[in-house]
Amino acid sequence: MKLSTFAPLALSVAPSLVSAATGSLGFALGTKNADGSCKAQKDYEADFDAISANTPAKVVRGYSASDCNSAQYILPAAKSKNFQVVLGIWPDVDTSYNADLSAITKNAPNYADQVWGITVGSETLYRGNFTGAQLAAKMSAVKTATGGKFKIGTADSWNKYADGTADAVIKSGPDFLFINAFGFWQGAAIANASHTYFDDISQSFNHIESIAGTGKIELWTGETGWPTTDQTKYEAAVGGVSNAQTFYTSGICSMLNYGYNAFYFEAFDEPWKPASIGLNGQPADETHWGAMNADRTTKFPLKC
Repeated sequence: MKLSTFAPLALSVAPSLVSAATGSLGFALGTKNADGSCKAQKDYEADFDAISANTPAKVVRGYSASDCNSAQYILPAAKSKNFQVVLGIWPDVDTSYNADLSAITKNAPNYADQVWGITVGSETLYRGNFTGAQLAAKMSAVKTATGGKFKIGTADSWNKYADGTADAVIKSGPDFLFINAFGFWQGAAIANASHTYFDDISQSFNHIESIAGTGKIELWTGETGWPTTDQTKYEAAVGGVSNAQTFYTSGICSMLNYGYNAFYFEAFDEPWKPASIGLNGQPADETHWGAMNADRTTKFPLKC
């Protein structure tokens, strides 16, 4: 969909992207504390308290249900704090696939109301780990293994939905699809970043609905965000708290205001992650993508 179809530009809105209700906000949530130690139930409860105090979100998504025994600890925490959790399966290799599936089949039935759904893979098509048909088969196997009791979907980069790579997944009839779209990693200057995000999401949604039909699959932004350290740059995209706040307001809040659901990457900074350099030779700091600091204090207002 072209940018001009988005109402923030004061022009017409595509019918397939119009919704009367405000969308739902969620956050990606890591399994480790700031020092790299694994989170326990009390740590997840503190996470949920901070998210509730500063945002309207009541759902978080993870990536591996077995990492740090996360399913064992996050689900009771979610029950105590009235949250839901998207549990993740990392299907790239049998070891992680089996461990995550085992963690889910062991823990999820006891907390069925807290399980929003299960993602089978995160950007596996983007990385080329599976074809669409192979990923669809993995998703079907998880649906069978969990007795059809939970929503099953996957998360991938917007372009893999828009260019047809995920067509076999779409045709398989998933319950939901998460679309990851970062204006930052498109190299967009902050003035154009939200427009880039809208366009990426629109291309994906329109392609998915051209195959599955409108409203047949629940669609969310699976990841979007902006780094808050100004040392992280990618082409015209520059990190920093001010730019992150601008993107949150113009991107996330606009998407929610027009009725679309989105997960922000991520809830809290993760200082335990190692320093890294991007393909452009610039620092690619993965430690400061949080909407909040590692101590759970806010960097900027998070209520739209």
